[in-house]
Amino acid sequence: MRIKCFSIPAFDSDAAEGELNRFLAAHRILGIDRQFVQDGINSSWCLCVSYQEMADRPASVKQRGKVDYKELLSERDFTVYSRLRDLRKRLAAQQGVPVYALFTNEQMAAMVQRRVSTLTQLQEIDGVGNGRVDKYGQSFLDLLAQAQDELPELTGGKGEA
Repeated sequence: MRIKCFSIPAFDSDAAEGELNRFLAAHRILGIDRQFVQDGINSSWCLCVSYQEMADRPASVKQRGKVDYKELLSERDFTVYSRLRDLRKRLAAQQGVPVYALFTNEQMAAMVQRRVSTLTQLQEIDGVGNGRVDKYGQSFLDLLAQAQDELPELTGGKGEA
């Protein structure tokens, strides 16, 4: 965490406000403490901004929502994951719902990585409840079982054959 202080004059504050706004837009702001300093024509707002530089942030935060599952999963696992995405897209279109209403990318990656083969195992994935399992679970399990038959060496983790 870092801090930066700004002084914004009460009168003719455009330049200082512009500097503050550019700074706020370029950093992850953790908090702002402000005080009004009353001194007649020299009155101003003093702001102490606590922030985090982009370079200081963990990679997972920098790329929030932008996980590259092709890099995260083995080639075989990514093939199965891609098939799950196709199934999800097809079912979502039939139901007229957004794809994430079925399962998220993260949940489907977990299905592949954990080698899910039962409805109970499917429910153990974070965010997967009874409703999703009842409505979509069997379709996804069928595809996972088919992939296991087609790609029997799918039993190892990333980097294993």
